[in-house]
Amino acid sequence: LHTTAGVLKKTGTEHLWLQRHLKDPFVKATKREHYRCRSAFKLLEIDDKLRILRPGLAVLDCGAAPGAWSQVAVERVNALGTDPALPVGFVLGVDLLRISPLEGAVFLSQADVADPGTLRTIRSLLPAEKVDVILSDMAPNATGIKELDHQKLINLCLALLDLSKSILKPKGTVLCKFWDGHDSRLLQNRLKEQFQDVRTIKPRASRKDSAESYYLARLYKG
Repeated sequence: LHTTAGVLKKTGTEHLWLQRHLKDPFVKATKREHYRCRSAFKLLEIDDKLRILRPGLAVLDCGAAPGAWSQVAVERVNALGTDPALPVGFVLGVDLLRISPLEGAVFLSQADVADPGTLRTIRSLLPAEKVDVILSDMAPNATGIKELDHQKLINLCLALLDLSKSILKPKGTVLCKFWDGHDSRLLQNRLKEQFQDVRTIKPRASRKDSAESYYLARLYKG
């Protein structure tokens, strides 16, 4: 009886998720505009409003799989040289998972951004060893324990900040995802120590019931 009830509960939850997923306008737009996943629209919205990606910039996309943010970055920094009148940018994506190839981007799969060996590889792949923008849509494997998952993501973001000391150009930008919780202020304060402008953003493409938000930190003090 307990097993049957558990299966029914799970099936009901999955059914509700599927219904919401199929009705989601961003899911429909993802298919229509050929992005790899709906998260592309989070970055598109942020960039439309705040112009963090421009032709000619070098971008590091952390937690890049499946590659939707890299798709947006390739378009916005003119990494393919599609517009010959504009400077050509560069996009490097890194993830623990395998990332399918994408024209205009260089991918470093099965690599941990917190590993010193990965940092050396990243620097060797960058045209000038440093980047203008670091993007992070990274998330840890969820345990289902809200506070633990929050702490794990904050730690990923803090590791990203340590990485920025080595590869982010002065006046550069970091955009990183976090889940709201008691350590969010710690991350925010660390960002404020290193950047002149730090703001919190929740794009419309982030689900309303999600604890997900983004910190946008601009004008890196170097």
